[in-house]
Amino acid sequence: MAQTPEVLWAQRSSSSDPEKNFIYLTITVPDVPEKSFKLDLKPTSLTFDGHSDTLKRTYHLELDFWAEIDAENSKIHHTSRNVELKLRKKELKEEYWPRLLKEAKKVQFLKTDFDKWVDEDEQNEVPEDDMSNLGGMGGMPGMGGGGDFGGIDFSKLGGAAGAGGDEDDEDEDDEDMPGLEGEDEVEEVKDDADKAEGKKPAE
Repeated sequence: MAQTPEVLWAQRSSSSDPEKNFIYLTITVPDVPEKSFKLDLKPTSLTFDGHSDTLKRTYHLELDFWAEIDAENSKIHHTSRNVELKLRKKELKEEYWPRLLKEAKKVQFLKTDFDKWVDEDEQNEVPEDDMSNLGGMGGMPGMGGGGDFGGIDFSKLGGAAGAGGDEDDEDEDDEDMPGLEGEDEVEEVKDDADKAEGKKPAE
């Protein structure tokens, strides 16, 4: 019986540049060689069938897109773990697609690709074509391009705060020391006065 593979997706949009107006799609099908799968890409849909001899699994996937894509100008990249697609949206539009699929229903196999996703208003801050070089937390576009949280360097901020804190602690210690010595001297003077009056020293 065929399994539905996991699908990850992200998108970019542009009202003027077709190269920046596309859908990232990753179909997770490990150990499915190129000769063992068939991909039928149409303007409004995608159908995938594949088989892994090593895992003894057969995969089947059907997607009906929210809007039309330009199948002729879309790209496909096959690896030993998945099939990656860069689907060019047919309509040049600044706004994102509200969802990938035509029907507004949640499907378990479809997930957001957080390694490639970026908010609509931040998409100009990331590389134009980052299908292959995005990997791990360091390259997450949602981090604002460089993972620096809008230009605030928390490592420097933390270091400055730490150094300032140490200096403050030292200053406080220096101020406290004379006070402690003065208190001891007061106690000694008091004890001497008590002895002169024949009283026992304070415990």
